[in-house]
Amino acid sequence: MFSAATCMVHISRLSEEIIIWTSKEFDFLKLNKKHTTGSSMMPQKQNPDYAELSRGRSARTIGNLMSILTLLKGLPLTYNRDLQEDKERLFDSLDTLSSTLNVIDEMVNGMKLNKKTIQKASEDPELLATDIADYLVKKGSPFREAYKIVVEIVKYSNKNDLTLKEFSLKDYQNFSKLFDQDIFKITANSSIQSRDVPGGTSTKQVSNSIKKAKIILEKNVE
Repeated sequence: MFSAATCMVHISRLSEEIIIWTSKEFDFLKLNKKHTTGSSMMPQKQNPDYAELSRGRSARTIGNLMSILTLLKGLPLTYNRDLQEDKERLFDSLDTLSSTLNVIDEMVNGMKLNKKTIQKASEDPELLATDIADYLVKKGSPFREAYKIVVEIVKYSNKNDLTLKEFSLKDYQNFSKLFDQDIFKITANSSIQSRDVPGGTSTKQVSNSIKKAKIILEKNVE
C-alpha cells in the first residue's frame, strides 16, 4: 500500500503537469479529444478531465494507507480481528492504481507536443542564466561577480523585451569583456545536454534512466 500510494502521488504530479501544460497560458501539450470533455459553460474550452480525475484519485490511495496505519497504531504485535479492515482498503488501492495506470498510459501516448510554443518558451533568457554564469566562471570570473553580471543581463533583456537570440556579441561585452563568440553556443539544447550525469537531463542520461526503470518493472512483474 505504501508503493501504491507513492505511485499514485507521482501520477498526481504528472497529471498536474499535463493540466498546466495544456492550459491556454502554456499551450505546450494537446490532449486527444477522447481524454477531454467540453465545458458546460464555455463552448470553446476543453477540460482535461482524465488528468484531473487521475490527480484526484491519488487521495484515495493515500487515505487508504493512512487508514491502515491508524488501524495498526494501537495493536499489539500479533493478529487481531481489527485487521479484517485491511482487505477493503488494499483491494481498493490496487484497483485504483491499476485502472489509473491504464488511463495515464493511454493519455500520454495520445497527446501531442506543441513544439513551436515550447521552442519559444525555451528562449526566455532567465532559463539560461545559470549556464551563462557558469560560462563566465570557466572564463576566469569569480562566481559572485558572474552572478551579478547575469543579474544585469536578465534585467536588461526583460526591460528591452529581448531574448538571448537577439543579443549581439557587443551587447554581451557591454556587461563583461570575458564574453566571446562561443557564448552563442549556449542554447536550451546545450544546457540540457550538458547535465550528463546520472539523473541529469541529457538525452543519454534520460535514456539510461528509462532503461533502468523498465528493467526494474520487468523483474517485479515476473
